Amino acid sequence: MCQEIRVTAPPGTLCRTKPTDLVFIIDSSRSVRPHEFEKIKVFVSRVIEALDVGPNATRVGIINYASAVRSELSLQSPQSKAALLQAVRRIQPLSTGTMTGLAIQFAISRAFSAAEGGRAGAPNFRKVAIVVTDGRPQDGVQDVSARARAAGIEIFAIGVGRVDMGTLRQMASEPLDEHVDYVESYSVIEKLTHKFQEAFCVVSDLCATGDHDCEQLCVSTPGAYRCACRDGFSLASDGRTCAACNGGLGSALDLVFLIDGSKSVRPENFELVKKFINQIVDSLEVSDKQAQVGLVQYSSSVRQEFPLGQFKNKKDIKAAVRKMSYMEKGTMTGQALKYLVDSSFSAINGARPGVPKVGIVFTDGRSQDYISDAAKKAKDSGFRMFAVGVGNAVEDELREIASEPVAEHYFYSADFRTISKIGKKLQIKICAEEDPCECKSIVKFQTKVEDLINSLQQKHILWKFGQDWVGWAGISGGTLGKVCSWGKELGWARGGGDEAPGGLDVGRALG
Repeated sequence: MCQEIRVTAPPGTLCRTKPTDLVFIIDSSRSVRPHEFEKIKVFVSRVIEALDVGPNATRVGIINYASAVRSELSLQSPQSKAALLQAVRRIQPLSTGTMTGLAIQFAISRAFSAAEGGRAGAPNFRKVAIVVTDGRPQDGVQDVSARARAAGIEIFAIGVGRVDMGTLRQMASEPLDEHVDYVESYSVIEKLTHKFQEAFCVVSDLCATGDHDCEQLCVSTPGAYRCACRDGFSLASDGRTCAACNGGLGSALDLVFLIDGSKSVRPENFELVKKFINQIVDSLEVSDKQAQVGLVQYSSSVRQEFPLGQFKNKKDIKAAVRKMSYMEKGTMTGQALKYLVDSSFSAINGARPGVPKVGIVFTDGRSQDYISDAAKKAKDSGFRMFAVGVGNAVEDELREIASEPVAEHYFYSADFRTISKIGKKLQIKICAEEDPCECKSIVKFQTKVEDLINSLQQKHILWKFGQDWVGWAGISGGTLGKVCSWGKELGWARGGGDEAPGGLDVGRALG
C-alpha cells in the first residue's frame, strides 16, 4: 500500500506576515564591542528582509540604548524594505551603561505611540518588541515589562554571553520557552533569524484556498502543504500527480547514531534525547533481515552503548537506550567519527555485508579535535553520513561530515524549539528501485517520524537529537528517484527475497 510523500510548495506563496508594529530594542552598552554590534545589525536586517513591510503592512522601529535611549527608526519612518535596511546600516553604538528598563519604558511611552506611527487602536495588529542584551541591567525591568505586556506589547528577550537569565524571564511574555532565547556569543545570533521569521509568519490553509495543484489529495501543514495520493497510488516525480502502485517490499539498513554527550547538552536534555531515540526506534522494522540499530555516545572519549545486531527487537533496544548514562565532558567529534569508521560498521560489531550503512552525527558545539580525515574516510567507505547541528555547532564542520550533495545531508538550528519545523523536512528513504511504490516501508517510517515530531512540538521539547532531526528538508517524488538511482550506483541489489537498499534524504531547512 502506498502512502503520501511530502512536497514543499514554491517559496513566496507559503508564508504571509501578519501586519505588526515591531520595535527592536538593542543594547549597545560598552560591553558590546563594535564588531559584535555589527552582528546585531545583521540579525535585525535578516529579520526585516523576511517581513512584508509597508505603511499598511508590518512597520518597523528601532530603539538603541545604553545609559541613554535613542530612537533610530520610528514606526512612521519610510517603511520600504530598502529604507529600513539603510537605516539599520547607519546605527552606531552608544557604548555606555545598560539601562534596559529605561529603554522598555521608552517603547511604551514613545515608540508604540500613535504620534510615532503606532497603530494601537487598529484591529488585527500585533505589537511586538524584541529586546537584545548581553548584560545585567543597571535599572529594574520587572515592573516596566509588566506594564508593557499589560499594554498589549508582546516581548521577546534575547540574551547573549553573560546575560542574566532571570532578567530575560522578567521581561519576556508568556510562554517563556517561546519568548526567551539565549546564544553564547554575538557570532551566532544571526542563526536565530529563522525563529523570528517564523514568529511573524501567518500560514493560511493553502489547500482550502486552492493555492495548490495536487491531483488527488492536498494536506496543509504549517508553512507549507503536501500533495498526497490515495491508497493504491504513489506520488509521481512532479510532486503533484499520482501513479498506480504495484506493491512494495521491505528494506534492510544498518543505522548507527553518534550522539554528543558533552557537558553543554545538560542532563535534562540528554534524557529527552534518549526518549526521542526510542520513539524513532518504534518507527523501524527491527529484525535480522531489516533494520539494525547501533548507538555510540561521545564526549572527551567514545563509548559504544550497543553494537549493530546486539538487540533483535525494539523492546530490548529501548531498554538499553534508557539505561544509557550521560558522559558530560568534552566534544571529541573527530575521535567519534574515527570510531564509527573503524568499529561501528565492522562485521565484528554486527554490520552485514551488502547492507547500506548510514551514520547520523549529532553535535551542539565545535569539535575539540580534527575531524577532516575521519569524515572523509567515512564517506569514501560508502557510508551515507548525515550531520545535525544545534546551538553552537559549527556549520563548516557539519558540511565536512555530510555526504554529497552536502545541502541534502546536513542541517542546523540555533533554536531547539524549531524541532517541529525541522521534523517536517525530514524524510528517510530506503529504496532500491526507481518505482516509489517499492518504498512502502520508507514512507511508513517517514509518516511515523512526522507524527512523533508533531507530538514533541506540542510539548515544547528540547533535544540534542539534532533542537529538532533540529529542520529536515522536504523532498518530492523526483528526489526520491534520485535517491534510488544513487543506491543503484552503489551496487545495491535485490537478493534472497530481501532488498538491501538505503539512504536518508535530508534537505536544508533554512533559508
